[in-house]
Amino acid sequence: MAATEITILSNGPVQVEGDFELRDPNGKTFELGGKTTVYLCRSGLSQNKPRCDGAHQKGGFTDDGAARSL
Repeated sequence: MAATEITILSNGPVQVEGDFELRDPNGKTFELGGKTTVYLCRSGLSQNKPRCDGAHQKGGFTDDGAARSL
């Protein structure tokens, strides 16, 4: 499988693609149904967290996601 790539989308979610597992706070793995790309909520507005449901568009979320020193 491809290496994992994480991209912060401008005014939108976090795109995760490649070979990865997504786990909840208890360590249980989310069933991804074979998907190799998922979109994770960054706005806090999704009704299906951690998955993005597009609510950021109606909620007015803005953030360019530009890289900076962490």
